[in-house]
Amino acid sequence: MKKHNFNAGPSILPQEVIEQTSQAVLNFNGSGLSILEISHRSKDFQAVVDEAVALFKELLQIPEGYSVLFLGGGASLEFCMVPYNFFNKKAAYLNTGTWAKKALKEAKFFGEAVEVASSAESNFSYIPKNYTIPADADYFHYTSNNTIFGTEVHASSVESPVPVICDMSSDIFSHPIDVSKYICIYGGAQKNLAPAGLTFVIVKDDALGKVSHPIPTMLNYQTHIDGGSMFNTPPVLPIYSALMNLRWIKKMGGVEVMAKRAKERADLLYAEIDRNKLFKGTVTDKEDRSYMNICFVMNDEYKDLEADFLKFATEKGMVGIKGHRSVGGFRASCYNAMPLESVQALVDCMQEFEKAH
Repeated sequence: MKKHNFNAGPSILPQEVIEQTSQAVLNFNGSGLSILEISHRSKDFQAVVDEAVALFKELLQIPEGYSVLFLGGGASLEFCMVPYNFFNKKAAYLNTGTWAKKALKEAKFFGEAVEVASSAESNFSYIPKNYTIPADADYFHYTSNNTIFGTEVHASSVESPVPVICDMSSDIFSHPIDVSKYICIYGGAQKNLAPAGLTFVIVKDDALGKVSHPIPTMLNYQTHIDGGSMFNTPPVLPIYSALMNLRWIKKMGGVEVMAKRAKERADLLYAEIDRNKLFKGTVTDKEDRSYMNICFVMNDEYKDLEADFLKFATEKGMVGIKGHRSVGGFRASCYNAMPLESVQALVDCMQEFEKAH
């Protein structure tokens, strides 16, 4: 039976990327050695990093004056690296869910971190709007896609009177972005880019070096710019896999094609959620619905069927659709590598279950 991988992360990867990565594990670049055991200082691996950085810049049209870094620690480490590198006196944060809340928590260790708006009162079921960003903040931080609650900021950038920083862990490379509107974009790579273990950072070079406090060496972005992401041993295998995925994105037509695919998948599944009497979406403002993480629950009168549907769908090959405990119900994560056929299979499953009940 074919499996349809809706896991929220680590997520589905293109089959060819998995095959290319597995081949490199056996024999990297004809060297007779596994990529698991080569030196990260070798010319062959330096070429991997160089091409990955170049494709990052090409696919996202990153302007001059920005560096691309491959680090460890996940977005969770970036929650403190960001204020270490950019926080002087005050920072502004938009609270749209679990990860945004964690980023704000870390920033509060550095001084006045202001929550400009929050949707916590509705369990983060929408993206706040019409909030005011303080003009005296060092930066404004937001999370573009909220994997747990299924909301997404669909604008390619947010209007702000101060520099903008964004956690794009789960929607990077799913649509075009204007990188020039940001001083820093970061994220864990295990959604749309690579296996777990890799963090990407896009940072504006001239925005660094302006804080008054000392920065620990490993937490200083300049350390990693100067070291070419190799100040310490980088996560070699995920970087290689990221390169294979970046090649795949380019071959498929770039982020514009990824955006088209994302909308097709989301439109198909949301249409069924809205039509099917058994289910309802969890996001209150439809314009805030995520294209990456589609969350839905049983309608109130069918709540007792939730476990039955999960069992039914699992038996039909749907993997990873159980919703996060913060929301309940179901979550279909539809990252770049997700084929439309898998979404159609989930829709067919929902319709079959509806007919039976």
